[in-house]
Amino acid sequence: MGEAPGADEDEQGLPFVGRAGQLLTKIIESTKTWKRDEVYICNVLKCRPPGNRTPLPDEVEACRPYLEEQLSLLQPKLLVALGSSAAQALLKTKEPVGKLRGKWHDLGGIPLRVTYHPAALLRTDAYKKDVWEDMKVLTARFKELTGL
Repeated sequence: MGEAPGADEDEQGLPFVGRAGQLLTKIIESTKTWKRDEVYICNVLKCRPPGNRTPLPDEVEACRPYLEEQLSLLQPKLLVALGSSAAQALLKTKEPVGKLRGKWHDLGGIPLRVTYHPAALLRTDAYKKDVWEDMKVLTARFKELTGL
């Protein structure tokens, strides 16, 4: 789950379709557990903030009922928050992604893991190892929960 649609996403009406989305697809499929079309990908905010700025708290709250309804309907086994904005919005905290990742969180009974946003990986190669480790943990937990 990301923060909000970017320019490419806003234009196409789909989440994670730009360069970061292409990288996210590679990350998902590198697990050998999922294909992109088997994973539900969404954003905390449902529309692009002006100037593609970080969403404001009142914007996050305005979209929260829609997000909660999505989660209620989908009943996901796991959630992944991609980046600080998504993690902070979901967990209602101001902690940075570096302090939130590496451990499990609970969102209404759904295990949630925080990792770096794919756009951050495009800028900072050092995060790639951390994301790979996060994906291994997520894959193991998914297999544990589903009996695969």
